[in-house]
Amino acid sequence: MGKAALQVEMIPHFYPRKLPKAVLFDWDNTLVDTWRVAYDSINIALEALHLKTLTTEEFWKQPHLSLRDASRNLFGDFAEEGEKIFYDAVKKLHLQELITLEGAEPLLKILKTRGIYTGVVSNKDGNLLRKEIHHLGWNDHFHKVIGSRDAEEDKPSHLPVLAALHTSTVLPSHDVWFVGDSIVDVHCARASGCIPIVVGHGDAAQEEDIIHAKNCASLARIISSL
Repeated sequence: MGKAALQVEMIPHFYPRKLPKAVLFDWDNTLVDTWRVAYDSINIALEALHLKTLTTEEFWKQPHLSLRDASRNLFGDFAEEGEKIFYDAVKKLHLQELITLEGAEPLLKILKTRGIYTGVVSNKDGNLLRKEIHHLGWNDHFHKVIGSRDAEEDKPSHLPVLAALHTSTVLPSHDVWFVGDSIVDVHCARASGCIPIVVGHGDAAQEEDIIHAKNCASLARIISSL
């Protein structure tokens, strides 16, 4: 763990120890377990294009960029065709294989009870993202949902954060916690001036100057302590 990363359920001294006014969440592998659908769909596209498929290790080493930012790297000269095949596969799989992460819904209910503005900022296609949220019956948990292509740029740009807070009175600052699982989420939080919160034990948990929670239940305990 980085020298300035916090221990579980603690807040570093350089961040205010108070309730945030807003909490923005990444979606995939932060609140829901969706990696298998993304992995299978990428490989379906690669195989259809006669390109080398990814191992699970190679998949996890990919930057967590939106497909519009990653397709050229994934599919080379076949980027447009690869995107179409990928999304066709995702649409067949994503709702039936959607799994909520343990503690995610109780965490969202705590934030709602405390009157905290909540939103989603994801690099998943915005239409697919909203279908998943609706499928889970979670629409009432979020004030704003921003996915890929909903803003002029995707994460790690700060623009999706501005879009997510647009309907609130909260400005990007240390009043806003940005919760995610990847380096892209940390970079997005920093680019927008928000506090980066990392859940899980991926590479992002090794970053400095973050709040680290091992899971959603751990993050809920931090919120409840404030």
